[in-house]
Amino acid sequence: MTSEQTLGAKANMKPGAQPSKQLETFANPNPNRDFHIHMEIPEFTCLCPKTGQPDFAVITLDYIADQLCVELKSLKLYIWSFRDEGCFHEAVTNQILDDLVKATQPRFMRVTAKFFVRGGIFTNVIAEHRKAGWNPQPKVDLTQFESQGNTRG
Repeated sequence: MTSEQTLGAKANMKPGAQPSKQLETFANPNPNRDFHIHMEIPEFTCLCPKTGQPDFAVITLDYIADQLCVELKSLKLYIWSFRDEGCFHEAVTNQILDDLVKATQPRFMRVTAKFFVRGGIFTNVIAEHRKAGWNPQPKVDLTQFESQGNTRG
């Protein structure tokens, strides 16, 4: 295939997924229970607003849903939408939290952004939201019990 044929074939391809700021949700399958949803997004990219160079981070999302959960494909496209935007680390972490809270109205949400080294400095930013009046259940500590095998002897 010639390079002209390759370009023509690419131009005729159906459009694929595109970055989007639109976050979709679905109904919490068990709204009567506080359960922890943990997501790791290891390929976050934005641009340094001063230099235009890319910044890379691992974004961790931890939340306890109320009535809605974030849909994964829309989250992927939302995260992708920052690729060509100039963002300070602190601002983009808080924007992600604000947008996710607006879309899902969770009981609790934490966004942790661990940016890779830039100029010899690692930056970690943590932003949290708690729904008014919500209190977490006490953590259950099972380490007080010694582990036992299924055999006696």
